[in-house]
Amino acid sequence: MKNQLALSAVVAAIAVFSQSAFAQASMPSRAEVKAEAKTGALAPAGEGPGAMTGSKDTTGKSTKTRAERKAETKMAKEAGNLKPAGDANEKEISDATRAKPTVNSRADRKAATKAANKMPGGIEPAGEAARPISDPIKK
Repeated sequence: MKNQLALSAVVAAIAVFSQSAFAQASMPSRAEVKAEAKTGALAPAGEGPGAMTGSKDTTGKSTKTRAERKAETKMAKEAGNLKPAGDANEKEISDATRAKPTVNSRADRKAATKAANKMPGGIEPAGEAARPISDPIKK
């Protein structure tokens, strides 16, 4: 029994050391990595390939001065061509949708809601999870 335990420990130790030896053999040396970095063959740091280099059309640097960009933005704002930044654009769209007149009057909508509530199953309760159809309404 002790021989089997010792033998399995030796086999496990050989397996661990041989994996690290194979891993070290496949890794390039520091000098090779430095030479590769100097040639520019390595991918740049960041989120993806060429993350900070810009597109094909640009080099990542602006061709306009800050004053030119500010003047262009001011003209676009005066002309009404600027879209709101961030989520404000979505709010503007929803406000415009909400401001449109409806086809039905308030009394028609209330009557339709009452009729839907009297039907079997009624109106779906508010909340995150939908109530299964087979689940009866509790009063």
